[in-house]
Amino acid sequence: MLVEFRIKNFRSLRDEQVLSLVASTDKSLLDTHAMKTGLKAAPHVLKGAVMYGANASGKSNLIKALQYMRSVVLESAALQPGQTFDRLSPFKLDTLSGSLPTEFEVTFILGGVRYQYGFAMNTHRIVSEQLLVYKAFKPQRWFDRHFDDESGKDVYEFSSSLKGAKNLWEGATRPNALFLSMAVQLNSEALRPVFDWFANRLVILNELTPLSPQFSVQMLKHEEQRKAICDFLRAADISIADIEVATKQAMVHSFSFDLATGKREEEMGEQAVEEVKFRHMTEHGNAVFDLMDESSGTRNLLFLTGPILDILNKGLTLVVDELDTSLHTLLVQALVRLFHRPDINTCGAQIIFTTHDTSLLDTYGLFRRDQVWFVEKGTDQSSCLYPLLDFSPRKSEALERGYLQGRYGALPFLQSQALGMKH
Repeated sequence: MLVEFRIKNFRSLRDEQVLSLVASTDKSLLDTHAMKTGLKAAPHVLKGAVMYGANASGKSNLIKALQYMRSVVLESAALQPGQTFDRLSPFKLDTLSGSLPTEFEVTFILGGVRYQYGFAMNTHRIVSEQLLVYKAFKPQRWFDRHFDDESGKDVYEFSSSLKGAKNLWEGATRPNALFLSMAVQLNSEALRPVFDWFANRLVILNELTPLSPQFSVQMLKHEEQRKAICDFLRAADISIADIEVATKQAMVHSFSFDLATGKREEEMGEQAVEEVKFRHMTEHGNAVFDLMDESSGTRNLLFLTGPILDILNKGLTLVVDELDTSLHTLLVQALVRLFHRPDINTCGAQIIFTTHDTSLLDTYGLFRRDQVWFVEKGTDQSSCLYPLLDFSPRKSEALERGYLQGRYGALPFLQSQALGMKH
């Protein structure tokens, strides 16, 4: 489970921003909306968080920052010597930030052990990297790496708690690769859980990695999973009695273009194509519809339901940018409530998402106060992330009205003249 994410100098996130899922001391909804960790420092971790803010405030950048960190962990060991991190984008609207490194850090709990892993980097190299492991209250610093300007080399310090061929891993780690990634590539069993958390336990959906329909389609081929998807769609008041997936052969056009010769080729051949059919049933009759006959909202819900049921089953962490896209507010509520139901979320799954749907703020029992966050961009165009708890809201406070009236900030600034309005 994710405990905390820290980011500094990434896109509009110039100063260090911290998203914490450590539950406050408030006992409200604690049994349903939080999980026990067994740790004294953080007894409970929240099952979810929601972020609000104006368009272009920096909400999406926070998710992209976590996504970029994940990509460096998974891909840096495969980079060629001297290859740069071209997609890294530090804050650009002042003269200093462009010369400073970007810093990432995550804290998560896996198998009852708390891991705190982070690194700093610029476009050319990894500047520092460290891993703290809390198998007891006192942390073990398994490794610490930093670049020494005078020698022009990386300096490493290792703990005896980290077992394995540390000298071999150090020698194989290039300036543009993470030690973690290279060590796991060279069969470090001790560090593999950290790498695997990024690879297999963190799911991110946004414009860079949009929702794929294939996952839900494959689930529909299995009887038990198909039944679970259909049950949820029916519970969402969509009159679908059943969903069928049929595979048939079809003639498909394919095109290729040779950049060297400028030659364009077109081919036609038979390929296996999967068709999704929806059976609707009412008291007056029933009918079968193709996938494209359904509304975009129904399609999005179908494609989202499969991954979410899998995430709940495996206890993964889901991060979604704009969960409410094409979904009615009641459907968003239903999806969020799945994560808060102890009988369904039995493995510690989490959901973190951005939204503009302010009605969720006052939906009874949907969120605790410590699950609500805001992102606001200042006059210097840097983004700031802060929790609702900063405002010490009363339990009876109307959060939606307070937000829309500007009590918590993070609202768009609208100029009436720019909108063509007259006083």
